[in-house]
Amino acid sequence: MAKKSNKTRKKPAKPVHPRKPAKPNARRAVSAKTRAKKQPKQKFHVSHHDEAAFDQGLRTYAKYRDLGLAPATGGMVQGHVIRFIPPFVPEDVAKPHYHDVDLQLIYVLKGWYRTEFDGEGVHTFEAGSCWIQPPKIKHTVLGYSDDCELLEIVLPAEFKTVMLEK
Repeated sequence: MAKKSNKTRKKPAKPVHPRKPAKPNARRAVSAKTRAKKQPKQKFHVSHHDEAAFDQGLRTYAKYRDLGLAPATGGMVQGHVIRFIPPFVPEDVAKPHYHDVDLQLIYVLKGWYRTEFDGEGVHTFEAGSCWIQPPKIKHTVLGYSDDCELLEIVLPAEFKTVMLEK
């Protein structure tokens, strides 16, 4: 009779790799922050171009085409195309103000647009230009082309515009 060994077989050890130090992951941090807020239910929505959809809006010197994002996002986002009415009249347009928003993103669809931002100077944006205006940054419109159109995305959908003294 053969003797049984009391030794148990060990699996070969896995090679040990030193753990890399954790790098901050901006996307993960933003996701965690975003998840912390209860987000409204969003609905599928489509908005097609319609000339008749341009209405008077926030500014008397521009017409707005609402893209329907506010109802589709439960008030989380507003989006519209802004079509400026020529000609640029400084007395009517060049008034310092700011918007009480969480985010404001603007993209130039046509023409050019010039504005001055508090602490950032004067910028002229042409078709294809995009910028983000930090919350409550004071700015003044200094000019726009006769064919100027902007796409503006704002969070939240409802916000205040505060007019300032020159």
